Amino acid sequence: MSRHQIVEDSSRRAIGDDARQGVLAGAPVTEQRWDLAGVSTAVLEAGQGPPVVLLHGQGGWAGMWLPVIPELMKTHRVLAPDLPGLGASQVPDGPPDADRVLAWLGALIQRSCPAPPTLVGASLGASIAARFAIAHPDRLSRLVLVDAGSLGRFRPAPGLVFAMVRFIARPNERTQQRFLRQVAVDPARVRALMGERWEASQAYNLDRARTPSVGAANRRMLRELGTKTIPPQDLARIAVPTSLIWGRQDRVMRLRIAEAASARYDWPLHVIEDAGHFSMEQPQAFRAALWAALGDR
Repeated sequence: MSRHQIVEDSSRRAIGDDARQGVLAGAPVTEQRWDLAGVSTAVLEAGQGPPVVLLHGQGGWAGMWLPVIPELMKTHRVLAPDLPGLGASQVPDGPPDADRVLAWLGALIQRSCPAPPTLVGASLGASIAARFAIAHPDRLSRLVLVDAGSLGRFRPAPGLVFAMVRFIARPNERTQQRFLRQVAVDPARVRALMGERWEASQAYNLDRARTPSVGAANRRMLRELGTKTIPPQDLARIAVPTSLIWGRQDRVMRLRIAEAASARYDWPLHVIEDAGHFSMEQPQAFRAALWAALGDR
């Protein structure tokens, strides 16, 4: 790497770090860094009580959970990590494979949860959560899958595929907004949800999309975990209470996938009206569904 490239990379990292801190400024969380299965992992932590682990989706980071953490932390200990290679979690030896990701999640739970936690996963995070529940039923108390991948065949809307490919190939503000319009029913509502954190959030997401190592980790986890269907006989082995939360207008994983899984495995399904793949865009309905899934209210 040339001296110019080193200086440019350092400058870009500094801009990304500033944007991340802008998102977290004033949030009721403590940011930790733990070495888990060889992954230098960034973790947001808050609250006391029964543990809840929150796994974000593809291309994202733990900051997506900020709209629900302040309420959740009143009754639970909340742990929201950046997935391996995404956000600020660093994998020194290349993008992680499926086994590495599941070992990482096991190490996180072992280190941070004195009792089996509720595991909540969104999108790619839900694919990881479901696979962990199949392999380690004794290490969880509940499972909540939000707009989950892997429960059925991955057949997203053509417009979404086009927007996603364009954003991956050319991550800029225009392609970012086009992609957002595919995963949310109302992008303006998402912006209002983030409030004063919006600009910093968009800047950090764009910085992560432009980082080659993040792109490589995201592609591998999507290929091995996020878009790969889990066989029905394996899903039937999930032994902990499991709930589904789904946006009715989800264009990534269609609602019919959730409806079929709910009927087949007798999992309660909470449908969020007027919401897409980012079902948290309806925050009140999402929080009500999450609390119902947690069995607390």
